[in-house]
Amino acid sequence: MRARGTLVIPANAAPRQEGLLSLGARVRAAREGRSISLRELARRVGVSPSLISQIERGLVMPSVGTLYAIANELDLNFDDMFNPTAHSSAQPASQEGAAGPVLRESERKRIRLSGGVQWERLTPQHDAQVEFLHVIYEVGASSCPPDSLVRHPGKEYAFILSGQLGLQVGFEQYQLGPGDSTSFSAQTPHRIWTIGDEPVRAIWVICNRTGQ
Repeated sequence: MRARGTLVIPANAAPRQEGLLSLGARVRAAREGRSISLRELARRVGVSPSLISQIERGLVMPSVGTLYAIANELDLNFDDMFNPTAHSSAQPASQEGAAGPVLRESERKRIRLSGGVQWERLTPQHDAQVEFLHVIYEVGASSCPPDSLVRHPGKEYAFILSGQLGLQVGFEQYQLGPGDSTSFSAQTPHRIWTIGDEPVRAIWVICNRTGQ
């Protein structure tokens, strides 16, 4: 699998740049902790060493496919991506932490990826078994290029709130609208994109992405 695509961050995007630096530092720490060279990680992910270097230095945000590929190679979970200072021993969301069981909309952790894709975590704390997300695909956005489908461990479930979503799973393509839902094995190569001139908003659940 080749995972491609990045978003170059404008110089005045300070809050986003801070998040990128944190994510980049987490990727670098995980890579070095596993004694994987920058060139070797780039080879495994299917991108250039310069792209990995730019991600680690907080200069670009990877695409959905590239981020998945990096996370799979380095065994990073979504909590590492949303909160790069988190540790693997973080308390599961099923146990009420100091923040309690409720997450306010203004308190969601967010990642804006390349190509107009945004993930918002819907759990108050990290959950090691389930990744529960509000996903936004802007007009023209896609998870990966048409010739570079994504695959990773786990199973995905989605419910479309608004907009028209294109979905390819294996060789089959589908169009989903508000009220439609889907579930599929994430180990099957797949691609997601926006159809038409309205952004797509959906509730997304990924089970057992790091448990296989």
